[in-house]
This record gives sequence, C-alpha cells and structure tokens, in this order.
Amino acid sequence: MFSYVDKGILPKLVRFNSTASGVFVNRNPRNLERMRIARKPDGYHLEKPGRKFWHKLILTSTNRTVKAEVVHFVNGPVIEAKTSEWALRNQLYSITDTCAYINLGKVFAQRCLESGILEMYCDIEPVEGGKVEKFLNEVVKGGIKLQEMEVYKKPEPWDRFRPEKPWEVTED
Repeated sequence: MFSYVDKGILPKLVRFNSTASGVFVNRNPRNLERMRIARKPDGYHLEKPGRKFWHKLILTSTNRTVKAEVVHFVNGPVIEAKTSEWALRNQLYSITDTCAYINLGKVFAQRCLESGILEMYCDIEPVEGGKVEKFLNEVVKGGIKLQEMEVYKKPEPWDRFRPEKPWEVTED
C-alpha cells in the first residue's frame, strides 16, 4: 500500500499516526435515512398501504391513559411518551382529556427533537376540532414534520429535472 509518509513526500513535521486506519466506518445506523438514500420497505402489493416509512407516529388511547410513540420499521419503538408518566400525571387534572393530549404533544415533540427525529410518517385521520387534531397540531408546532421525504433517486442522463443531492450543502 502506498503511503506518503514512507516515501518522504510529507514534511517531517506533519506525520500521521501509523496506527490510524484508512477506512472510516460510520456507526450511526440512521445516517442513510437522514441522507434519504436508505431503502424504504414497500411490502407486497396485496398488503394494506402505509408500510413505506422509516419512522411512524402511533397514538394509542385507552380509558386510563394516552400513549404516543415513534416506531422504526426494523427496530420497533424508538421514542415513547405517556400521560401515565409520573412527571406528566402530576401536572394534569385528567390524563385523558383535551389538555392531556395537548401537553402530550408538546412533550412528545420535544423528545423527538432531542433524539434527532425531525420527520415521521403519520396516517392518523383526526376528527376536526377533536383531541387527536390538537395533539397533532402541538407536534407540528414543536417542529416535527408529519411527512417523510421521498427516497433520493439518482437521475438518469435523459431526465429533465435533476433534484438537489441531500448530502451536498449549498451556501446562499
């Protein structure tokens, strides 16, 4: 293997650590998803739609509590927030009313931002003016997009439109 240090090309003051590897291994499992080049699972064409996502928002409400979670398509639940958690429960009058949904949306959005999940797939159809709609509004106000970007597709030479590459940074 050719090395500039062995050939004496680099000045003697600038030497590289000989134990450092020339191969970089990215240990972030979500890196390809963030760059929009990871594969999204399609499923089979006979299955119900809604399987094409990296992260999905699931809102579960029971008679006693409300739970919001982000589910990764491979690893399962990633982030979770419940109204039955001690910190939320002490601040709420009831853990299933409209105020509980609003505060759950704020806490959930904050946890998503802290963990680096900025966008997720949401197939929840809220009733207008209902609790679920207010929850989703708080999540959006918190800075979370409820729609994932499409996977980057390399343009063919004959394509008229060439989208910007998500991994390139352009300065304005």
